[in-house]
Amino acid sequence: MENILKKLYKEKICKNLEKQFSYKNIHEIPKLIKITVNRGIGEDANNSKLLEKNMNEMAMITGQKPKITKSKKAIAGFKIRENVPIGLMVTLRKNKMYDFLNKLINLGLPRIRDFRGISSKQFDGRGNYNLGLKEQIIFPEIQYDNIDRIRGFNITIVTTAKNDRESFALLKEFGMPFVK
Repeated sequence: MENILKKLYKEKICKNLEKQFSYKNIHEIPKLIKITVNRGIGEDANNSKLLEKNMNEMAMITGQKPKITKSKKAIAGFKIRENVPIGLMVTLRKNKMYDFLNKLINLGLPRIRDFRGISSKQFDGRGNYNLGLKEQIIFPEIQYDNIDRIRGFNITIVTTAKNDRESFALLKEFGMPFVK
């Protein structure tokens, strides 16, 4: 079964972007490559139960088991030793990427308190978009009674767009609620 957003992209978004930017070749049309979801675990790295809880939470949200990122070198100021867990990372591609984007746009973002849209200034200049979320409870899989602390994460949407304007148009077509 084909994903709703993937079908929308093939049938409608490609044609709209081709008209808007007058591409000569269909391979010039921007598309999504991957979505990465990152979370720094801070003090939870020392406690294996909290680390496991973080991993389960992220797996529920993304539908994929996260990879533990480890420190490359020791930093005394932050009390970090070399090769110690410092974060979690998930890279979503293909159908899981479209499923997560659909869940983020239609279920997650509207559940944010006093939500008026996301900023259109978070593009990196190469057509990629970064979004930071402060709490994990916006996703329906997370039950408020089962969490011990509010934790946020960073979402990076990587596209093939050449610039921010094309990437903005692509995400807008997908239904991203940007601030007007």
